[in-house]
Amino acid sequence: MAVIEASELRRTYRTTTGTIRRRRVEVEAVRGISFEVAEGELFGLLGPNGAGKTTTIKMLITLLVPTSGSARVLGHDVVREAGEVRRRVGYVFGGERGVYERLSALDNLRYFAELYGVPGREQKTRIAELLDLVGLTGREKERVEGYSRGMRQRLHIARGLLHDPPVLFLDEPTIGLDPVGARELRAMIATLAESGKTILLTTHYMFEADSLCDRIAVIAKGKIVAEGTPQQLKGGVAEGWVVEIEVYGIEDVVLDRLRAVPGVRAVAVEERDQAQLVVVQTDSGQELTHALLSRMDGAAVGRVSSREPTLEDAYVALVGES
Repeated sequence: MAVIEASELRRTYRTTTGTIRRRRVEVEAVRGISFEVAEGELFGLLGPNGAGKTTTIKMLITLLVPTSGSARVLGHDVVREAGEVRRRVGYVFGGERGVYERLSALDNLRYFAELYGVPGREQKTRIAELLDLVGLTGREKERVEGYSRGMRQRLHIARGLLHDPPVLFLDEPTIGLDPVGARELRAMIATLAESGKTILLTTHYMFEADSLCDRIAVIAKGKIVAEGTPQQLKGGVAEGWVVEIEVYGIEDVVLDRLRAVPGVRAVAVEERDQAQLVVVQTDSGQELTHALLSRMDGAAVGRVSSREPTLEDAYVALVGES
């Protein structure tokens, strides 16, 4: 039996638009997605902002009711058996909110332990174990307002694990962290997966998904556009090549000319500090650098390089095609 099952999940929001004449519109945040997560699996859900990742997680942990479709966690329906689902899942999200800043980490965990129904005789031992796991032992009596962002995020994870849930939902847990803090948090997530937890992870960092996830689903505009292991997803572009062109100001018409070059699979633009990086995916066995540069009349070109494709390239191609 799959631990997490989603079948044709949909979620529609009703909102209004316009400034003078307001009108009602329906927004399909999630448009009929289906997937399964096996016991002990670390499953990644990748997609751009607004793709429906967080909405999907909120339906799976009973914070939102699906408009249609169904979902089950450990065999329990997320609508009809919401209480049973909540007892068995932990939810960790990125950002500053979720804990009380004027309280110490210890007091935060004591408070949430009561909310999660952790028996009083077990709380002291459980909290000590979690403080050690997330590396906050010795700092637990300090107010959270004095914590760094990385320390707060580790406290978020401790809070989500208080009731020892077998299923853990991590919604962009490393967002905004410095490289050292993010690396420590990724190591912690890997440790949790090795301990047998079933984990659903959302992230914008492709290298993170590549190193941590057993399987990945890419979601765009509310639909799953690809699913498989990181290696399988990279296989979709593994036969090709990637040309990177640094430019200082580029117009859409130039990008259209690049897309029209025979052998070009996809073109994407990444914003840099004072420039832009045009990432062009090409078919294998074709040297297209000169052809691409010849189509960039009017653009100030800087560094040009080529390399083998990565998971990020596969993600860009999949999202771009959608």
